[in-house]
Amino acid sequence: MVEATLRTHRLHDLSHFGLRVVVGVFFIVHSQMKFGSGFGGFLASIGLPAEMGILIGLLELIGGSLLVVGVLTRISSSLIAIDMLGAIVYVKKARAFSGMGGVELELLSFIILLTIIVLGPGRISISHVIKKIPRLLQ
Repeated sequence: MVEATLRTHRLHDLSHFGLRVVVGVFFIVHSQMKFGSGFGGFLASIGLPAEMGILIGLLELIGGSLLVVGVLTRISSSLIAIDMLGAIVYVKKARAFSGMGGVELELLSFIILLTIIVLGPGRISISHVIKKIPRLLQ
C-alpha cells in the first residue's frame, strides 16, 4: 500500500516566511497613512467616527509587526482580515473588481491573510522557537 505524506522542505519554510513578512511589511507601510488627519476626515465623510482611523492604523501597524516576527499570527491575521473585509464591503461597497474603487488589492490581501490563518506562523517564527505558545494563539 502506498502512503501519502506531506513533505516540507526548506523552500516551503522560506516561502511561508516570505509570504508572512511581505504581508506584514505591506500592512506596516499601509498603516502610516492612517495616522494623518486626512484619513479621519475620510472616515467621517462615509459616516464612521474619525477616531477609528487611529485604531485601524494601530491594528495594521501592530498586526503587521506581529506577522513579520511570527507571534500571534493567526489572531493578528484574523483581525486584519476583518479590517480588509470592512474595507471591501463598507468602504468600497464591492462596486468593481478593478479600476477606480476596485477591491482587487483588498481582496488579495484578504485571501493571503486567510491562507496565513490556515498555515499558522511556520517554522521560521518566534512562535516555533518558543514552542510553549498554544497552537490556537500562534
